[in-house]
Amino acid sequence: MSRHSAAANGMGLYVQRSGNADTKVARRRSHPALMETLMTNQPISEEVAFRIALAARALPDTSVGDLIEALQTNLGDELTEESLANLTVTQLKRSFGNIYEVDGEWEGEDADNQDIEAFKEAVRILWGEIEECENPLPIEPYQDGDMPNSLRIAVASNTAEKLDGHFGSCHRYLVYQLSADALKLIEVRSALEAEESGDKNQFRVNLIRDCPLLYVVSIGGPAAAKVIQANIYPMKIEAGGDIRDILADLQQAIATSPPPWLAKILGVGADKRVKNYTASTPS
Repeated sequence: MSRHSAAANGMGLYVQRSGNADTKVARRRSHPALMETLMTNQPISEEVAFRIALAARALPDTSVGDLIEALQTNLGDELTEESLANLTVTQLKRSFGNIYEVDGEWEGEDADNQDIEAFKEAVRILWGEIEECENPLPIEPYQDGDMPNSLRIAVASNTAEKLDGHFGSCHRYLVYQLSADALKLIEVRSALEAEESGDKNQFRVNLIRDCPLLYVVSIGGPAAAKVIQANIYPMKIEAGGDIRDILADLQQAIATSPPPWLAKILGVGADKRVKNYTASTPS
């Protein structure tokens, strides 16, 4: 049985198999709301059905149909991997408030800590982070001093080792230690709790304050100002892409002739910033 089948069956969903491939058929045996959704012109894919089933399990006293109704409050009828990726904890919590209106007041607006943790877990699942539990990112051990002449880099990311995140909405930051001849992914820092902060941008800045270089697909002006004020240099690459390929270009620059901004981050003195610079040159 595939992971989709196992999880789906646990929530009253089933996924049929045909030959060696799972067919994209998910069905709620006893919940007409789910069946109706699956029969629309925008059916739920197998992957989305799997995430919803698993996320509903994480929420106390919540059926798959309840969760779908909550999701449609924020995302409309079209539930896709892309739309789920934009969901926030606050949105999901308020959606359940909208669903369970009692005497004109929204239930769920003042959820206790246990409820909030459940919402966080559900959102992680809906984002697709369950995939990374099964296929974890290649985090390598690192201690300060292990890589001389290296720098720490934060990458706004939503998917695998991809640069594909906006600074203010990415799910997490991948943290790399990089030198001219070595690259290690040393940590993955979730940004989920930024939703609960009074100053979301400042929370994110504090999360990566030890990283003098930040890669993003986009970043707003006020957020960029806070990043720069924290002595973090933002690099915007709108096209995004595989971050290891992007960082390979940075390694080449470090090994040959880094631009002034990069030489400053590396601690290379102005008198050493020459065209024949090598990464082993002390500052």
